[in-house]
Order: sequence, then structure tokens, then C-alpha cells
Amino acid sequence: MSDFSYQNLTPDLILDAIESIGVYPESGLLPLNSYENRVYQFRSDDAKRYVVKFYRPHRWSDEQIKEEHAFSFELAESEVPVVCPIKQDNTSLFEHHGYRFALFPSVGGRQFEMDNLDQLEVLGRYIGRLHSVSKKYDFKHRPSVDTDSFLRQASQDILACECLPQTLHLAFSTVLEQVVKKTEEKFTVNDTIRLHGDCHAGNILWSQEQLMIVDLDDCRQGPAIQDLWMMLNGDRQNQALQLDTLLGGYEEFSDLDMTQLQLIEPLRAMRMIHYMGWLAKRWQDPAFPRNFSWFSTDKYWEQQILALKEQLAALDEPALTIYP
Repeated sequence: MSDFSYQNLTPDLILDAIESIGVYPESGLLPLNSYENRVYQFRSDDAKRYVVKFYRPHRWSDEQIKEEHAFSFELAESEVPVVCPIKQDNTSLFEHHGYRFALFPSVGGRQFEMDNLDQLEVLGRYIGRLHSVSKKYDFKHRPSVDTDSFLRQASQDILACECLPQTLHLAFSTVLEQVVKKTEEKFTVNDTIRLHGDCHAGNILWSQEQLMIVDLDDCRQGPAIQDLWMMLNGDRQNQALQLDTLLGGYEEFSDLDMTQLQLIEPLRAMRMIHYMGWLAKRWQDPAFPRNFSWFSTDKYWEQQILALKEQLAALDEPALTIYP
């Protein structure tokens, strides 16, 4: 089975997989916005709503997926609001015809508002609570936030991709290497913890008047600031105010090593390059050219050259400081 082999994941196979664990869909399968995995929402014959997630073959080992699930159960037991997979016969990872899958309760809610300072302070408390649990011990099987996978491996995937126009290859590869080198110099981590790993607004919902953290699929070991910096946007003054608000809630439950503020711009560079590398690596999956057609346009790569030049300059700026 290749990394992109979802062609055999037919509606009938999906239904058979769900029914194999004693859950019987009554409604149709509604595809949800997920490209790495295949995720569907449905209503069962007991009138409950569920989400089923089929993991991309060969991306994670069974041990890594089970460790993700165990992390979510640990957080829930400590009353951190996360969406956990459903257990049956003491297991939450199932397999059907070579596809591994998990079942979750369907959680509705409204979008988290990044520019709402009140919501940002509440989120800070929630991440602080999450980190107070995650600091207890390290992951054994999950990967880390590191420059090899986020920069070097991603760069190789990008430069090998047919989507990068030959006319822009030299300009792009030159600034890419400069950003990679500078980021490697700046990314020095002394302390790591278990992280959500992909803590952005799309993975946070207001549900039943509380925040709900969803999708631990990218949980990994890394610096605590990784779960905070993606909530910062706008100019430096706005980011300083947002950071101050986040930390006001966060530090009620967990301490942050303030030297990690120096990692924000390196982490931003790593995310930019890793995202391009992810698109390049997955380009043979038919879902990607269909949904990310702009990735193969000259305009996109011209914009990335400019964005990388701006990020190169940002890497030399002083670290963000708390709003006075």
C-alpha cells in the first residue's frame, strides 16, 4: 500500500469498517476538511453523531497513533477539554482491510476568534492546563519539532517537486537555503514537552460555552512556545499585546521559559517550509492537485520567494517582548 493509496477506500469499505465495530450509520457520509487523513461525519442508528478518521497509510506507526490517543485520554482525565477517540474493548485504534481508523464523537461549535482578547486569555488558560499535564513525562514514539524534518527533509521535497518552475528554481532555492541556514542557527532548544503540535484557530472550537481542543494528529515533542505562537498575528505591537494576553491565562497553570520567545521566528520559518514540503510530498495524491491547484502556478512561487526574503529579515529582528 503506497502513501497515497486511498483509492480503495470506497464508501462501501468505509461503511463496512464502521459497522465492523458495532456502529451502524443511518445518514450519509459527510467528508470533512482534512487532506492528510480521510475524515467523515455521520449519524448512527442510535441518533448519535460521530466522526470517523482513516489514517493515511504509513504516516504513523501503530505505537505513534496509540500514544496520541493515550495523550488525549490523559488530558481528558485531567479535565482538559479535548476530543478523545471512542474506546471499544479497551482499544481506540481499529483496522479494516489494511486501513487503520478511529471513531470520535462529533463536536459542534463556533470558530475561535483570534482577534478576540477575551477568548485569547481563555485559550491561554487551556493551553496552560494542557502543558501542566504534558510536562509529566515525554513521548516515547511521537516525533519532535526539529530542523531536520521541518527544514532539510522538507527542502528536499520542495526542490524535487515538479511544481517548482525551472525559471524560478535558482531564485527560490537560493533564498530557501539562506532561511534554512539562519533558522538552524537560531533554533536552539533546551527543554521540550509533549505538545498539541498544530495549535491554530482551526483546531479550536467554542462548544457548549467552553473552548474545545480538537485534532491531536500532529502531537509531538517540542518547545512549549510552539503551542502559543500561531495565535499571534499582525504587526509587532499587536503580537506583543496578544502574547501578553495569552500568557496572562497560561501562567495561571504553567510556567513558560521566556527565552523561548526567541524561537517564534525560527518556528515560523520552519512552519512555512514544512507546509510547502508537505504539499510537495503529497502532490501525487489526487486530492492535492484538485484542492491546491495554485501550488503549481508561477505566481505562488514568486510570492514564496518574497515571503522567504521577508522571513529571513525577521529572523534577525530582536525577539518579541511582552506588551508593556
